[in-house]
Amino acid sequence: MVSGVPAVVIAAPASGSGKTTLATGLIGALRRAGHRVAPFKVGPDYIDPGYHGLAAGRPGRNLDPVLVGAEQVVPLYRHGADGCDLAVVEGVMGLFDGRIDEHHTAPIAEGSTAQVAGLLGAPVILVVDARGHSQSLAAVLHGFATFDTAIRLGGVILNRVGSERHDQVLRAACDRVGLPVLGSLPRMAELEVPSRHLGLIPAVEHGHAATAAVEAMTDLVATHVDLSAIARLARSNGTAPAWDPATAVRDGTAPAGVGDGGPVIAMAGGPAFTFGYAEHRELLAAAGARVVVFDPMRDELPTGTAGLVLPGGFPEEHAAALAANERLLAQVAEQARAGLPVHAECAGLLYLSRSLDGHPMAGVVDATAEFGPRLTLGYRDAVALADSALWRAGERVRGHEFHRTRLVAGGAATPAWGWHLAGERIREGALIHRVHASYLHTHPAGNPSATTGFVAAAADYARSRATI
Repeated sequence: MVSGVPAVVIAAPASGSGKTTLATGLIGALRRAGHRVAPFKVGPDYIDPGYHGLAAGRPGRNLDPVLVGAEQVVPLYRHGADGCDLAVVEGVMGLFDGRIDEHHTAPIAEGSTAQVAGLLGAPVILVVDARGHSQSLAAVLHGFATFDTAIRLGGVILNRVGSERHDQVLRAACDRVGLPVLGSLPRMAELEVPSRHLGLIPAVEHGHAATAAVEAMTDLVATHVDLSAIARLARSNGTAPAWDPATAVRDGTAPAGVGDGGPVIAMAGGPAFTFGYAEHRELLAAAGARVVVFDPMRDELPTGTAGLVLPGGFPEEHAAALAANERLLAQVAEQARAGLPVHAECAGLLYLSRSLDGHPMAGVVDATAEFGPRLTLGYRDAVALADSALWRAGERVRGHEFHRTRLVAGGAATPAWGWHLAGERIREGALIHRVHASYLHTHPAGNPSATTGFVAAAADYARSRATI
């Protein structure tokens, strides 16, 4: 097998079928059975990979053809699966759901689970929410098996089965279309993980409860799913070389080191800043930075900070605690005004505002932030509107919005991005000093030059401070 680590893709006919419970439990059960499991999630999801990571004992990673390009999916897969003998890839929404193509020109939806399964050459296991299904399940499965013959359905897992008789009827329906039943899970509502406005509560916030939930999912799958059959089913045919962060930044301008190990990049973490990609830290390090993770709810800026990364998350759930750390807010404001390079996405934008739901924030961006009436969600084809430490004016980037807060601007600022949405011209984000703040999430593996540019700016800042 040229590609190395075999995989199975966990998909479903629709959202809400139980993919995350099944995928997380499967990762944990396979690990318990002695496998070294690499966990992946299709699409720009920052929450499910946290549960995958708990189950696998290694970071959960994303595979998103929209943000990084289809050609990067197999290399990123091979990079993330290094050292493992099996991978579990959880899909997004329904099997064939992805970015909506208004012109209907794509044979398969971009960013869909089906696209990723095809790129990996991996078989799909369809998780079916059995509630309300009987003999007609055969017709549903026939449709999914024949809709695109390039996608191989390897079997079915029945979820939320009501009784032994119900199980027998559903198995007969699967037999009718020649799809093996690899597992049958009973209804167990107590396994539901609490959610909020953007989905599940991140594992890092859920603490011991998240660990207990993952253990329960593992027990459930280990009891009711044929793990040996799934391990035999797994395969992958992608032949591209593994992604390598050092290679990714090689064509960029890697900065000369400042002090021992390069400029210090402070990256916000903790319960309020949980949305990010594992490849971001790897790229920063490959570009010459020393990455130090800190918790804005309790820490100060790390010593020698020359660049600041404020990723996405749920600051609105922790606004009071963030506001209480007045020392850090003052440090961020002071250093941002002195030229500290800052890369802030979504939660980071809110943190840099004057206030969040009435709680004082850093005040770098002249706007107030508040919880909004509706969810903003979707991919964006954005254009950088001005030069910054990360992008040059005119550069085109694919990003993703995912928030239920909104900004009320107080003064004029240079917008960071521009795009068109439903015929409307959108201008979003703020550029001020050397701060790039925006709601738009980007994937660093799809934009490695932004990382090298940011580290170079951090090195310049460190040198300037050393001469003061």
